Amino acid sequence: MKISLLGYGKMGKAIEKIALSRNHKIISIIDKNFLKGEISEADVAINFSTPSSAKDNILLALKKDIPVISGTTGWLDNLNFIENYCIENNKAFLYSSNFSIGVNIFFRINEILSKLINPYPEYTPSLEEIHHIEKLDSPSGTAIKLAQDIIGNSDFSEWTVSKNPTKNQLKINVDRTGENPGYHSVNYDSKIDLIKIEHKAKSRDGFALGAVIAAEWIINKKGVFKMSDVLKMK
Repeated sequence: MKISLLGYGKMGKAIEKIALSRNHKIISIIDKNFLKGEISEADVAINFSTPSSAKDNILLALKKDIPVISGTTGWLDNLNFIENYCIENNKAFLYSSNFSIGVNIFFRINEILSKLINPYPEYTPSLEEIHHIEKLDSPSGTAIKLAQDIIGNSDFSEWTVSKNPTKNQLKINVDRTGENPGYHSVNYDSKIDLIKIEHKAKSRDGFALGAVIAAEWIINKKGVFKMSDVLKMK
């Protein structure tokens, strides 16, 4: 499989390493400080560019009929535009806030737990996420996904990072420190006990592997997809 990398930061380099280990070729790299190869020769493009460049990079590939796997977060105001463009023009696109297989299992556990606990208002939910100091978006896309799934199964109307949330706001605690590749926890606290689920990434390799697996999966497909489609978790 011939891959074009859209973005060549830490994640782009991690994806390159995993892709090469699975006998794929990196034939094109597009980055603000680096340009290599010709994107039109790619079988698939994997986008981990900056939020400000994500839309243009994704459209560049889709217009050349190259399926796109995108993991950039912090650009979701343009997600509906990209998905609609893909559907209207019969292209292939997959976005995930997190490609880690473990995190996607964590997403499903979070959905189930939020449904089970919703009838018991004595439990107050909150989220925590920790990432490295260079991460551009805050809170993370993963934390937002976790929060949205809880909101969908509760009386909360929105999430917030405020230290003083209102009754209808779900609190997300955010920390940016060191080189932490990613930590997320969901907490349900009551006067008598605490229920907690958590996921801790040990490196970026899990995210990179999931993105490459998604790229392998999307070849010869048309439509808008999620990581749950790849992992058959619906």
